[in-house]
Amino acid sequence: MAKRKVGDHEAALTSPRGVKTLAEAKAWMAARGITEIECTVPDLAGVARGKIMPASKFFSSPVMNLPLSIFFQTISGEYPDYEGLVDSVVADSDLVLEPDLSTLCTVPWAQDPTAQVIHNAYHRDGRPVELAPRQVLRNVLALYAKRGWKPVVAPEIEFYLVEPNTDPDYPLKPPVGRSGRPEIGRQSYSIQAVNEFDALFEDIYDYSEAQGLEIDTLIHEDGAAQMEINLRHGDPLELADQAYLFKRTIREAALTHKIYATFMAKPIANEPGSAMHIHQSVLSAETGKNIFSDEEGGPTPEFFSFLAGHQKYLPAVMCILAPYVNSYRRLTRDSMAPINVQWGYDNR
Repeated sequence: MAKRKVGDHEAALTSPRGVKTLAEAKAWMAARGITEIECTVPDLAGVARGKIMPASKFFSSPVMNLPLSIFFQTISGEYPDYEGLVDSVVADSDLVLEPDLSTLCTVPWAQDPTAQVIHNAYHRDGRPVELAPRQVLRNVLALYAKRGWKPVVAPEIEFYLVEPNTDPDYPLKPPVGRSGRPEIGRQSYSIQAVNEFDALFEDIYDYSEAQGLEIDTLIHEDGAAQMEINLRHGDPLELADQAYLFKRTIREAALTHKIYATFMAKPIANEPGSAMHIHQSVLSAETGKNIFSDEEGGPTPEFFSFLAGHQKYLPAVMCILAPYVNSYRRLTRDSMAPINVQWGYDNR
């Protein structure tokens, strides 16, 4: 007997991440016994803002409202001076948030079966919210599309594992690993140092797989208990969503092992800083070829123009790339940090 071809609907039910329609979402959640859903939107700091609701309420009214001020709230929970801003900001008008069902996935660390979905933000008249990070990125991708280009990115996410610390007056310290001792020296690329936290990383891998997040490699970075996990290259919006989910995943997995994970730029005074490096390439949408490389594998004029654009405009966006006081504690000489706009082959 010939095998029956699996349809799109059935494929959606087995996929760990993403469906196309509300009907598929309902079937996907029912198949997993999910009764609760976290409806989130990333703010400018990458913090998940939103609401948690029963699945039944979500399907009866999948659109939700949040105040515009969520995109003005600082990392410390404060707000900037609204003087001079548009009336809708001063009035803190409601936004309309619609779920992007392609981001639907489970919350694997939740006690009860729970799903999560990222939302798009709109004004009441249907205009996208210009400040919403996903919309900012969409606007950039549209500029690439107009030129017939398709950007590809791969983020490298650095972070420290530290022992629990509830008093900000005390410095952070490396946690105790499976050997019963904290890491006291620097162990760049050490496999054994990573193995100290094998149980934690197994949970990170399991949680990531459950959410459809694609991990590429794991290494020990230069600092004590400083790690780096790279995600597989792909579409910038998809990878931005994955990085947003992945940082939360690492924090939650660490908490289950009574460890904190921090992505601060300079969390420990005498240790190297952390960052998120982004590998970038640009393909021709028509041919799929890398526009930075010619037929002989050499650099193209577009490649050098790309570098020149970075050198010219990156200083102007430092307020976005390094938005906190702590960010500038990392940007010092002899610290493997980008303190200039020089470029060279294989130049770290």
